Amino acid sequence: MQEPDRHTHRVHATSSRDLVDGQVRYAWKKSLWFSAMALAALGGGVVYASWRGLLLFALSTAAVLLLGHSLGSHRKLIHDSFQCPAWLGYGLIWCGVLVGLAGPLGLLRQHELRDYAQRQPDCHPYLRHGAGFWHDFWWQVHCDLVLAREPAVVLEPRIAGDRVLAWLERTWMLQQLPPALLLYAWCGWGFVVWGVCARVTAGILGHWLIGYFAHNHGSMHHEVQGAAVQGRNIRFTSLLTMGECWHNNHHAFPGSARLGLYAGEWDPGWWLLCGLRRLGLVWALRLPEDLPPRPELKRLRDAGWRPTAA
Repeated sequence: MQEPDRHTHRVHATSSRDLVDGQVRYAWKKSLWFSAMALAALGGGVVYASWRGLLLFALSTAAVLLLGHSLGSHRKLIHDSFQCPAWLGYGLIWCGVLVGLAGPLGLLRQHELRDYAQRQPDCHPYLRHGAGFWHDFWWQVHCDLVLAREPAVVLEPRIAGDRVLAWLERTWMLQQLPPALLLYAWCGWGFVVWGVCARVTAGILGHWLIGYFAHNHGSMHHEVQGAAVQGRNIRFTSLLTMGECWHNNHHAFPGSARLGLYAGEWDPGWWLLCGLRRLGLVWALRLPEDLPPRPELKRLRDAGWRPTAA
């Protein structure tokens, strides 16, 4: 998969107002999905409280965030920043579905619309996390943005016509059943609560929290001039986010397989990619120097930071 040329973005809008005019509306399916998982996690977590359950929650959450969200959904499916065998690519994307945010195609379309909107001079507050903290929580977790003129999101035929991705898109909620059944057979309902419900709840909440702070608070190495919002680097969350916290770096170089670009910026996703490269399972990892130049990108002065070697 080659990342689409950013000059011919996957999103096609007829006017700059297309990303501004719209209404945030309650999305009952999205809200019910999160609420059911959160209530099951809270109630079941009390009933089935155990150190084994907590350990299962920590390990399973870390696994799907690293393999699925960071590598499968973000660095592979959305930006195609590395190449790998088809079986591995599908496996990573499936792990991304287990995070519980959406299907792979739905997540891709959401990302592309938000990415395109944030590069414009202005966009709706929903798309730039521009509301207050709790207001943004309600919007992002329980609502959808309905634009007055919805831009077209045109996916490449190799993605739009992929039968595996289409199947995962149709069944993304049901994909929680296989791990749930395995966990139930292994250790009963307690493991289902910790290994599925609590994991999905943490995945959704964590995704919103990082999205909110990564567009409102944090340090910057680069500025995308003319953009409605800048990405921010959220230090001290690198291990929790598997490197996804270096969002200012990502705004500057979205096609890079490496997100932690400077000394001291830990990036577990990149570490795993380097290990897989040594095993011959991934190749053609793209770095900032492999990407087309961006005239709108301005390097900010921040003494003490030096790019790390690849």
